[in-house]
This record gives sequence, C-alpha cells and structure tokens, in this order.
Amino acid sequence: MKLLYTIHSLYNPGGMERVLLNKIGWLRRNTEWEILVVTTDQKGRDLFFPLPEGVRMVDLGVNYSDDNGKSFICKVAGYFRRRRLHRKRLTELLMAERPDVVDCLYPGECSFVPDIRDGSRKVMELHQSKMFHYQYNRSGLLGLADRYRARTDERLVRRFDRFVVLTEEDARMWGEIPGMRVIPNAAKDICDGMRPNAGVASLDVRRVIAVGRLDYQKGFDRLIDAWVLVRKDGRFADWRLDIFGQGEWKEMLQRKIRTLGVGDSARLNAPVKDIAAEYKASSMLVMSSHYEGFPMVMVEAMSAGLPVVTFDYKCGPKDIIDDGRNGLLVKEGDIRGLADAMMSLMASPATLRRMSAEAKKVTERFSEEKVMGMWVRLYEGLLKYE
Repeated sequence: MKLLYTIHSLYNPGGMERVLLNKIGWLRRNTEWEILVVTTDQKGRDLFFPLPEGVRMVDLGVNYSDDNGKSFICKVAGYFRRRRLHRKRLTELLMAERPDVVDCLYPGECSFVPDIRDGSRKVMELHQSKMFHYQYNRSGLLGLADRYRARTDERLVRRFDRFVVLTEEDARMWGEIPGMRVIPNAAKDICDGMRPNAGVASLDVRRVIAVGRLDYQKGFDRLIDAWVLVRKDGRFADWRLDIFGQGEWKEMLQRKIRTLGVGDSARLNAPVKDIAAEYKASSMLVMSSHYEGFPMVMVEAMSAGLPVVTFDYKCGPKDIIDDGRNGLLVKEGDIRGLADAMMSLMASPATLRRMSAEAKKVTERFSEEKVMGMWVRLYEGLLKYE
C-alpha cells in the first residue's frame, strides 16, 4: 500500500504532529507500506520530532501562514490565492505519486481533495472537535468567517470516503455522517519514549503541570486564576505550577502571572522534547481547555501515572476520566471548583497515589496495538471495495 498524509507542517511541537509521526513509526515497524508526508508550510525548517527512516517528505511551498497578521481583506485574498496554488501543486503531486490512500490532517484542503481524480481513497481525520473553527474566539469579520466555515463543515466531511473523529462525544455532535469512524489517539504513541515499567511519576514533587499551546483554546488564563486561589491557602505554599508551551498568548499570560502576584510559584516554560521527564517530576496534570478534539496531553500524563484535574469541556474528558477514580472532573468554567479540586489532591497524598494507580490503566484502554489495528483495518478496508 502507498499511503500519503497531508499536514500543515512538522516544525511545531504540537500534539497532532507527534501523533502523526508516532503513527508513521508504528506503520514502518509493522508493515511494508510506502509512506509520504506532504506539507504546505514547512519552509525548510527543521522537524521538531524526527521523521521515521524510509519516509519521504515533500513541501508544496504554499505558505498560508505568511498571511497571518494581515488585514481581513488581505487575509481573505491571500487565502484564496494560496488555495488555488495548493490545489494545483497537490493535484500534480497526487497524479504523479498515485497513492492508494490520501489521509488529510489539514482541514484547509478538505474542500478540494475529494475532487482530485488520482484514483486514491480519501480520508479526513480531525484532531480537534467540531468546534475547532472557534479556537481563536474572534469577533468582527473574522468571527463571521469562522462561523460560516463551521456551518459548511458537515457538507465537506461527507465528501470523503472516511471521516475520522477522536471521541464518541464528538461523534455525537456531528450526528449521522456516512463513513464516520471514531479512532482515539494511542496512549503509548503519545508517551514519547515511554514503555510499561519504564518509570512513572513518584508523586513526591509538589508540582502541578499543564501542557499545551498558549492560546484561547487551552484556557491557561483560567488556570492562572485558579492558581491564585490555591496560593491564598497557606497549606500549599510550597507547591508550584509549571506550564509548558508556546503561542501568541505568552506575553499576556506572563503579564497576568506578574499582575496577580504569583510569579514566585507559577512559571511558563518553553516546549521540551522529553515531556515524559516533566510528567515524572510532577504530581498532577491540570487541564483548563475550552474544548479539545482529543485531550492527548491527558492520556500521556495518565500513562506516566499522573492523576488529572480537568474542566469537563467538549470533547474527551468524559471518554477518559472516571471522576473520583483516576482524576477529577470540574464543571466547565468553574474557576473556584478547579482550585478546590487541585487542593483536594494536594491535601491527600493517599488519594494521589490511589488515583495514580488507576490513571496508569489508560494504556490498556488506548493501547498502541488496539488503536493502530483500527487504522490498519480502516485503510485496508477502503481498498477492498474499490
């Protein structure tokens, strides 16, 4: 089989990039398939995560991100111009390569990929929830554009041979979509370098960890507000909060930390390649997202034995967290509740350890073999019905 993946780029330390590269790594180890990765905005930059040996990569040089920060009119004009270029170059590549399956991870191309008559079966996998167009919480003309794109999604995804979402909760939000499948991310895939019994969090370090892009979606401003409440309780003066990530909210979040007077205990850190080491040096993960496609960070932290405190956002927590058993679910947006949940675990080492043992069982539910078996059956099943 010849399998071609499309994605924006591979220079960022994002979850989707890591999942893709680990998925490709598994396929290279367990199949004889030929794999090609096609990007639009790599621009010669180094890959954050290494590409498995034997996998080819082609960048189309479309560079959508060059229009970021421009006016609305320039942004719209640039988008349509670049999309025409994108379609032309991707069509030429597919006609030359003739893959068996094209798997799209970049929604910018979903409007035209099904129309390319290269003989391949088309798959779209969405690594965010149905609400992903609202990730920047924009207003004005850009907000109107986001809402318009969200309304057209259902028509677009129906044109693919298979449409893959990450959680049952998200599938229910989409409704009846022909060809839709639910395939979660794998626990071992996203625990970079982690293996069973390779060592887990000791829970002796009085540190709370949060991981993700510094933007509206991840809601770290809400986490900082909750952390202020934690710090007001004198019992937890020796605990600290470490947030790992990069993004456009970095300066705003740093300013918020200073303004609220928690700079001695809350810190923003650059992304690291060995995030497993950071999980092991923490005692719990906290997630303050407004929404997710699949909370990959949650699963990888649980694989390291970290209990999770999380808002009950859409989508994912209900699929993974058994409230009170392997983590704590807090009503979406309840800042006080998030602080209270953190403090309840901080105050009870026994509860932390009990939940840690349950959290590690996530690797049984989302094992690499189970998840990748679902992907192999999906790809091979498409070819049986040509």
